[in-house]
Amino acid sequence: MSYSGGPMTEAMYYVLLALMRPNHGYQLMHAIGEVSRGRMQMGPGTLYGVLSRMQKDGLIALANNDGRRKTYEITVDGKAALLSEYRRLQAVLEDSRLLEEGIAND
Repeated sequence: MSYSGGPMTEAMYYVLLALMRPNHGYQLMHAIGEVSRGRMQMGPGTLYGVLSRMQKDGLIALANNDGRRKTYEITVDGKAALLSEYRRLQAVLEDSRLLEEGIAND
């Protein structure tokens, strides 16, 4: 089953965001923490499950495998999916202005 668009999991979003610069597993776990400003801490089990799925879906690719560590990079399709999800999240926030107006009126 390949990625067909639609809402991404938070893990998928942050993996793609962190892979705007190619990284290997340990670096990637650290990069996810950085780009999420500490809100997302991903362990190896979750990370490698997400990487495997995203690689099958064509969102990321193996950039290098020196036998000891694998370096991943985002693909053109992955960048397009990330941008689409970013725009979807922006629309969700814009739609939420009604909530902000309600809070301000309380």
